Amino acid sequence: MHIMEGFLPLEHALGWSVAATPFLAYGLHAVRRDIRQHPERRMLLGVAAAFSFLLSALKLPSVTGSSSHPTGVGLGALLFGPWVMVPIAFVVLLFQALLLAHGGLTTLGANLFAMGIVGPFVAHGLFRLLRLFGLPWIGAVFLGACLGNLATYLTTSLQLAWAFPDPVGGAAGSLAKFAGIFALTQIPLAISEGLLTVLVVKALRRYHPDELSQMRLFPATGGRA
Repeated sequence: MHIMEGFLPLEHALGWSVAATPFLAYGLHAVRRDIRQHPERRMLLGVAAAFSFLLSALKLPSVTGSSSHPTGVGLGALLFGPWVMVPIAFVVLLFQALLLAHGGLTTLGANLFAMGIVGPFVAHGLFRLLRLFGLPWIGAVFLGACLGNLATYLTTSLQLAWAFPDPVGGAAGSLAKFAGIFALTQIPLAISEGLLTVLVVKALRRYHPDELSQMRLFPATGGRA
């Protein structure tokens, strides 16, 4: 998913950075507010950050010659909301660009928009919608994390298609090519991330029920809640 250093045209790199900046600014405010109001959640926040860093650092080869990886942002988005995950994803992507040559500084804004903004908002919004319609939390967590992952890769495909339109088919033709390349490996990875997120939430509900019970999305630890 990470667009590599220098790959995007300058105007696209700058444009995505500008688009992501307001989300990052408000996300920092959301993190400070959440820690100030609920200092006991710092450990869970660290778990969400570590989960995202570890999963998104896994570069898995695809059958198409590209590489794919989970994102890990769904867990934090479900626990704390999507705004909190924006600065966390920014730090994750920054460290990976500097230490792992995964992504890049010039493409940081584009990668942040895909993984740190679109992914968490889709995961969180879908989870809340499914819970509103009565789906048990296991199914809602799985679908939220899974489709949040796929939304990240669809956004990356859109970014690349916009930057590099097909000579014949234009941006639509380019989107079909990029999305097709990602889909072959990303769909099973998204399913795997959804299942792993369910396992982590189950463990948190078992060992930290009091902390989870204070969160709006997980108000109780039994039954369908």
